[in-house]
Order: sequence, then structure tokens, then C-alpha cells
Amino acid sequence: MGPNLGVLETLTAQDPATGKVGPGLASSWTISPDATSFTFHLYDGVTFSDGSPFTADIVKANFENIQKLGPTASNSGAYLAGLTSITAPDQRTVTVAFAKPNIQFLQATSAPALSILSTGSLAGTAADRCTGKIVGTGPFILSSYIPHQNIVLSKRPDYKLAPSTAQHTGAAYLDKIDIRIVSDVTTRTGSLLSGQLDATNAVAPQDETRFDGNGFSVISRTLPGVVLSLYVNEKKTILQDQNVRLAIQKAINRADIVSTLYSPHYKPATSVLSSTTPGYTDFSSQLTYDPITAKRLLDSAGWTVGPDGIRVRGGQKLALDVIFGQPQSLELVQQQLKQVGIQLNLRQLQISQIQPQLVAGNYDLFLGNSSRADPDVLRTLFKQFAIVGSDSPALTAALSKQAESLDPAARQQAVTDAQKIVVSNAHVVPITEFAQVVGQSSKVNGLSFTANSSVRFYDAWLS
Repeated sequence: MGPNLGVLETLTAQDPATGKVGPGLASSWTISPDATSFTFHLYDGVTFSDGSPFTADIVKANFENIQKLGPTASNSGAYLAGLTSITAPDQRTVTVAFAKPNIQFLQATSAPALSILSTGSLAGTAADRCTGKIVGTGPFILSSYIPHQNIVLSKRPDYKLAPSTAQHTGAAYLDKIDIRIVSDVTTRTGSLLSGQLDATNAVAPQDETRFDGNGFSVISRTLPGVVLSLYVNEKKTILQDQNVRLAIQKAINRADIVSTLYSPHYKPATSVLSSTTPGYTDFSSQLTYDPITAKRLLDSAGWTVGPDGIRVRGGQKLALDVIFGQPQSLELVQQQLKQVGIQLNLRQLQISQIQPQLVAGNYDLFLGNSSRADPDVLRTLFKQFAIVGSDSPALTAALSKQAESLDPAARQQAVTDAQKIVVSNAHVVPITEFAQVVGQSSKVNGLSFTANSSVRFYDAWLS
């Protein structure tokens, strides 16, 4: 129920096409030369849907509330890591300061996790907000919310402001949006085809052709951030050997995974970052399917093929444990790795069980992705969540430099260097890019995506 639905808004707005950050609730901003201080100048006359004014004090209260939530505010807390002060010298100005250079914060202010809530919303508990008790400055009002069933949004007639990424200003075109929460893919598909729904997200790859013409169409956008990958626990002795990590990377046939399991809207990974992430660099030449080289790397590491086809060394099998929430492409990856002599044991866990296993280091590989339209997602992955055991000085330097660089060219070079280090050393094994795929009837117009690939309703209308 964040900015993608239009109830809440953010200080800035990120253009999905260019990655540039433009005005949102803030009309302009300045960044200190050392990238430790960010001063935002807020639009005047903006109100929340309950009529209360939008002020610098409320922005300050929102960020302070995130700090109070501590570890439970995972994404938003990471964006504000190292925050030292928030000041509001007047009601149109707010300054946020950090202990270290933190250029990622500008893009973070466009992320749903840093949406601005009203004073009344902040007065409630986090549990209250999760049950729909939220008020924002956006073009829609949350009329009702029944968990796991539906969300109803109503147009806010007095809405005047619009983010810089919008196609119009003023009130939304749609009077009402009825969002039904349907977990079953088949039911969603059938409901759209029968006219019960005007649009549905998360269209299954096998259903996409059913919305190709005959009164329907499909729109899609690749998710930004870290692609679906195997995160490697390099604290495990076997995986400290770069030859083993690279063998895993070269044994995966990404194109085969996409053609077998997905659709043309999905792409083989060509870097650790997806192609829609600002700062992305193409390293596809290092991610080509090359089982011959994979076998040679394992040979050189002393792993010989056993009688069952699985490699052994010193009486130990080359068997690795992967933990995950959803298997996604793992069964096919398992088959591909077996062809070069690596046994992959799949261990599916509940989402709540994964983090304790990661913290304890009780895994060899972890299947996951991390969605964010900023290359700093790599620093978060490696340094804050400590999923991977790599402590490469070169990687640390590159990630630190991109966090400090106000110069776009210097930041781009640092981000490129970080991707190169990750891919060439197989600290993370990229698999596929994911996509947000939406099926819609021919009556739907103007439905679009935000920079984080969420669906945006503000410019949508029905013909």
C-alpha cells in the first residue's frame, strides 16, 4: 500500500527509464560536497488525505520512527543506516545527516520503504499500519482493507501534486480501484479472461500467450537490483576454492533455464545486477554456459568423478546444500550441476526460517534476489546483511567508493568494478533476471511501472 498504489508518496521520484531522481514531495534538494548531508526543500500547500498539512516536522518524525523500529524496519532501516541527525529549521526544509558519505540516500528517498505517513498514522502501532490504518498525501485513499482478500482505493478529488515521473497532474483518472488478492495463478488468469478483472499482475509464463491479442495485452518490466542468484557462503571450506565457485557458475545454462521455465519477458542474467538497475554493466561473456571449462576447473581442484558421477576428493563428495523459500529454477540448476559432477541438495524453508540459517551460516548456497533500483544494493548485500563470506579488499574499496561518489562517472566506474569482482570471482552466481508481468484487457490504458517495477495506477484510465 505504498507509492505504487498511490496512497503514500515519497520525497523524490525515480524515472524508470533513465534512473534519474526527480521531485516528489520535495521540489529540490542539495547534497553536501562530502555526501554526508542532504537538505530537501518541500512543496508548499501539500496535505494528507485527512486534511492535515505536510511539513518538515512530519518528515523528521517519519525517519525517527523508522529508527525506533530497529531491526524490524529491514529495508528502510538499511537506507537510514549511519544516520546521525534530522533537523527541520523551518516547515519547508529538512536536513538529514549521516556519519559517512552516503550517496545512495537520494535514491532511497524515492523507495516505497521511505514513504511519508501522516502524524495520525505514526501515532498508531506498526501492527495498526499493517492492517491498513494509513493516511498519505497520494492521489488515492485507502477505503478498505481485508487482509488476504482485497484492497479498495478511492480517488482523492482534491489531489493537486504529482511526482515528476507522472504523465499528468491533479486528481487521478480512476474513481475506484478494487484490488483482489488471489494467490492461485489459474484463478487470476481465468478471472481476467472472463472479464471479472481488468488486469492481473504476476502472470505465469505459460499463460502469457493467452493475453496476446483477442482483447488483451501484456506489459512487463525487469526487476531492478540483484538478479536471482546463488549467494555463496565462502566460510565453507569447499567454497573458499575459487575454482569450485567458478565451476558452478560455468555449469549453469541460463538460456536453457529461461527457455524451459519462463518466457521472452525474462532474461538470462548478464551480471550480478539486472539490466534495469542504474550502473548495470554487461558481463555476459563471463556467464556463458561452459561445462567443459567447469569440469576442467574441478579437475584442477582435485575433485575426481566417482562411480555415481558425483565428484569426490579425499573421500568427501562434492555435495552442496542450498536453502531457499521458493525453488524457482533450482531443479533445473540441480540437473545441470550434476552433469559436471556436483551434487546439489535442495532444502526448502519457510521465509521466517531463512534468516536464522543465514545468520548461523548453516548453508552452502542461498537462492535469492534483492530488488532495488540503485547499485548500492550490492553494498547492502555484502556488507550489511553479510550473506556472503567474501572480504575482498578490492570489493570493499569499490563498494565504498560508489557510496561516496557525487561524480556520476566515478560512481559508475566503482559500480562496474564491483560487478566485475563479484562475477569474475563467483562470490555470487547469477542465474536469471526476473520480470513483473501484467496482463490487461484492451479497456485499460496508462497502466505503467515505477522504477522498482511496481505497478502504478495514477495515470491509468478505462476506455
